[in-house]
Amino acid sequence: MRRKTVSDSTAKPNKGSLELTEELIRARAYQLYEERGCEDGHDLEDWLRAEAEIVGKKPAAAAGA
Repeated sequence: MRRKTVSDSTAKPNKGSLELTEELIRARAYQLYEERGCEDGHDLEDWLRAEAEIVGKKPAAAAGA
């Protein structure tokens, strides 16, 4: 039986999981766009906020504030 090592838990996620994460971020960013009434000009803000919600990181814009 193979034992789990430290490197197993810190391994990079596979391509499929990265694509799934990106799709979740994309869907959430679009939802934020719709919630704002489809107002253009906030795409980066929506993406960063969605990424923060999905991945659990602070948005870059808020980190400096």
